[in-house]
Amino acid sequence: MKRLNPTAIALLGGVLVLLLLLFVFASTRSENSDKLSDAQVAGKAVTDPEKRCAAQATYDLIKRELFRRAAELRGTDQAAFDKLASFSVVRMEAPMLKSHDEDLGTIACTGTLSLDLPPGVAVVGGRRTLSADIDYAIQPAADGSGDVLTLANADAIVTPLATLARVGAPADQPLTTAPADQGVTIPPLTGEPAAPAPAAPMPPGAAPQASGPGPSFNCQYARTRGEIAVCNDADLASLDRQMAAQFAGAMAQADTDQRALLQSTRSRFITYRERCRSDDCIADAYRGRMREIRDILAGNWTAPR
Repeated sequence: MKRLNPTAIALLGGVLVLLLLLFVFASTRSENSDKLSDAQVAGKAVTDPEKRCAAQATYDLIKRELFRRAAELRGTDQAAFDKLASFSVVRMEAPMLKSHDEDLGTIACTGTLSLDLPPGVAVVGGRRTLSADIDYAIQPAADGSGDVLTLANADAIVTPLATLARVGAPADQPLTTAPADQGVTIPPLTGEPAAPAPAAPMPPGAAPQASGPGPSFNCQYARTRGEIAVCNDADLASLDRQMAAQFAGAMAQADTDQRALLQSTRSRFITYRERCRSDDCIADAYRGRMREIRDILAGNWTAPR
């Protein structure tokens, strides 16, 4: 019998070790080891401003905000509208990035939004799909709890959405749009939400009287740095109420072009307020916005350069 020489023995041993290593690697390697996790994919997606404008997470924020505003306008149970929101579908055509503020992390977008209501409900007139060209901005919450969404030009959806009612059934009958749903009561329809009475024209330099201790918005939903500052300071809350009343009065008196200008400049004011690092800066932002509203209504406004 022919003996193997030492070189052949060493070569054979090396081959066996290599096969053993390959077996161990194959047995411990997951089939998904080369794939990014959901968190990694999400993390990569949100770093692209254009993708965030068209992300499903952004659309979900828009949908929740539309229903929240509608419930607030309707003056009814927020939980009912939250339930309806979960069964509704938002579609966005031509979402587009307008601007990206890297300092604040704010992304401003625009697009044509359509909201499809679930079966069994409709707004006044029987419509189940609502559409509008909207502007929306996303920025990180001051408390680090996620993104905060700001909507503009959404009244064409919010106002009719507040008139939701069941179709072909009593208004107090539970809505069962999915087997797992436990039912949600749609408030009885009592007509269009009551619009606030138009404010009387104010002389130049005059400011509306404050109507309460808090700002014009619900501090329960305050999440941006500017909103939290306004909610925590009585003087800033008073300025916010004054500006909101002035804005409502101006919208009631304005023509079509002036309304569009009032809406478009509102987004710039909010962005400026959020950049402020002090209460004095925020107060100046409100005073400047009130001057701007007066100038727009008087026809004296010129776009800043």
